[in-house]
Amino acid sequence: MSDFSRGLKFIRLATSLYVAIAVLYTANHILSPLRTFARSYMASYDTAVIQVYQYAEVTGKTSQEMILWPASSLAEHTTARTPDGIPMSEDLFLSKAFSQSLHPLKVVPYYYRASGTFEQNDITVTTLVTFNRFKVFSELVTHYQGPISATVHVKPSAIHALLDALHDLYASTPTMSTYVDIHLVLTPFDRQLNTWRNAARLFARTEFIMMLDVDFAICTNFRSAIRASLDAKIGRILKEGHAALVVPAFEYIKQQDGLDQKYFPRDKQALLSLVKAKKIDMFHRTWAPGHNSTDYPRFYSAAPGEVYKVTQYHPAYEPYVIFRKEGPPWCDERFVGYGGNKAACLYEMYLSGMSFYVLADHFLVHQSHPYEEEARKLERKSNRKIYQDFKEEVCLRYLKRHYDSGTLNTSHGYNVQEECKKIRGVSKIAALMIEGRF
Repeated sequence: MSDFSRGLKFIRLATSLYVAIAVLYTANHILSPLRTFARSYMASYDTAVIQVYQYAEVTGKTSQEMILWPASSLAEHTTARTPDGIPMSEDLFLSKAFSQSLHPLKVVPYYYRASGTFEQNDITVTTLVTFNRFKVFSELVTHYQGPISATVHVKPSAIHALLDALHDLYASTPTMSTYVDIHLVLTPFDRQLNTWRNAARLFARTEFIMMLDVDFAICTNFRSAIRASLDAKIGRILKEGHAALVVPAFEYIKQQDGLDQKYFPRDKQALLSLVKAKKIDMFHRTWAPGHNSTDYPRFYSAAPGEVYKVTQYHPAYEPYVIFRKEGPPWCDERFVGYGGNKAACLYEMYLSGMSFYVLADHFLVHQSHPYEEEARKLERKSNRKIYQDFKEEVCLRYLKRHYDSGTLNTSHGYNVQEECKKIRGVSKIAALMIEGRF
């Protein structure tokens, strides 16, 4: 190699090193304030977490009882043990349990724990509560008179105000202390709805749960009816984890008519009178895919005691359902904000092999409230893209699961066959698997 070539090679190397150093220096200069902000933010978040425990200990406003772990305290972090006897902190366990969620996030299970004892075959209503829904939460507790597992969102910027209001609510509603377990989720992020749903389900204390939004009135006694029929065919399917029972949802056509639950219908005959008078209709009738699969005309004409299967499933279907706590898939926590979050929960359940059955004697009615329309519009746009990708991913996952387990061409694989054939990016793979040529 000539001296000229060696010199040219050296110049190129020196230039590359100079550019790399310049880029690193510039990046460090730009990112330094961001790192400082992040450290400051995390320090303030850690302070907020400590404030929750300090508030509880100093005021004595929590039972401080837990099922999975001993009581939390500032002095001693709670621990569990693996089957091998290895200590595991509560924080480590919960960080894995909610690893798909936006962090920072701190879950405080059983901040309040109900004093009542519940039979295993009972149905726990699982719900999520924000500061502005405390009133309807109280009404839900009063009307249900059964076990409830509620996730309450706490923003670090409003800890004391929320905990004071929560204590007042818990103390002023006699049935709260008997029936309601409350779990805190401390995070600065709004509407991590699937994370909150999963927390409420994880800490429910009965074999069956109902996934319900807090602003719905439970108008009929489906709880007793279901428990009485657990030995019947539909009850056996429910216990096996292969069925989710749908309680049809309604809302008043005029928002002002749905403000006060004491005027809501409490039996199907009263409901049908309001439907006929065009005062009540299916919930979110302007977004038909959300609830149309319930088949409301059939619900209206169904005989007393009838339970019918959903046969026209739509991937946007998002009813309120009762199902077995253990076994069915959990809600995907990547969905944050309005749009697609609950539909994603139910879509994955459906592909796993679960079927939906409608309880024709029972119903829910939505209590009217204003919506955050700007947030809904933006978040739905974001979640629409996530949901498109999610459907492809979950189809491939469950096609493979059913294929490997030999259930693809059985009744348990019917749902995944039918749905995944509709998705352009998955349909060819689905066809090969169904034909056994994969």
